Amino acid sequence: MRNLLIGSFLLSLAGSIWGAMFIAVRLSVAVIPPIPLVWMRYGTALIALVAVGLFMHVDWHIDKKDWKLLLLSALTGQTLSIVTQETGTMLTSAQTGSVITAATPAFMVVFGCWLLHEKFTLGRAVSVVLATVGVLFIVFDPDNMQISWLGGISLFVAAVTWALMSVLLKFLNKYSVVTLTFYGVLIAFLVLTPYGLWWSFTQADYSAIAAPDIWGSVLYLGFISTTAGFCLWNKGLTFMDASIGGLFMFFQPVVGTFLGWLLLAEPVTKYFWLGFGCIVAGVVLAMRGGNTTAAEKLARQDKTTP
Repeated sequence: MRNLLIGSFLLSLAGSIWGAMFIAVRLSVAVIPPIPLVWMRYGTALIALVAVGLFMHVDWHIDKKDWKLLLLSALTGQTLSIVTQETGTMLTSAQTGSVITAATPAFMVVFGCWLLHEKFTLGRAVSVVLATVGVLFIVFDPDNMQISWLGGISLFVAAVTWALMSVLLKFLNKYSVVTLTFYGVLIAFLVLTPYGLWWSFTQADYSAIAAPDIWGSVLYLGFISTTAGFCLWNKGLTFMDASIGGLFMFFQPVVGTFLGWLLLAEPVTKYFWLGFGCIVAGVVLAMRGGNTTAAEKLARQDKTTP
């Protein structure tokens, strides 16, 4: 139970941080397109991650046999998932973009059972349905559903790849979350650098970027959303099954909707409160299903080593 409480706190905080991320993306994506925005976000985050790592005296070493898995998780999660998430949000809307969190936990249950041999119970299945219904309540607005085919496909890809990354990181639990986050962000930053540099030298409007809400959004995305959010998420997943942890992604649209109301004067209707109730019920139901104990994790370790 102690592990569940610690993991719940860390994952809830990460989900809340990412809820505010949608506001930052909305403010900046009209000036900085998705790929350069992710590139600038990661460049900022690397500075913070190096500082945190040096302060904490983390071990930067990664075993040679684990680099392939780390590279795969970085390319799926930190690179493809975040780029498609921000692209989908740009092509649809912030509220529609948050729907991706409705699909992510379902895919985490699937990947968790397939790759980690986690228990698949009726309670977990029902919890995913409840949480998904809750998100749909929050984001559903017939008069404001700006959906495009490309945007919908981008958000679907973002959901699947984020779920896969979260499960893959369970195989790398022996490393510091700061170390894993640093290398994942570094890999994504290097992959995006050619396009990021081209955009910076040929397309960037630096007078628009200099606006306080734009550079402030970039700093939030780099220091808070990426550095703090990724570290909290990766650490939280070490305390519980991936299929349970994924449900805490549902805090993202709750916080995003609330901040949209508070900062951008977006209306909050009865659907918000209905959705919040369903999300809470789904998380509680998943936690009641029980977490895999340390002994069980050790017992299945030989089976799950890729």
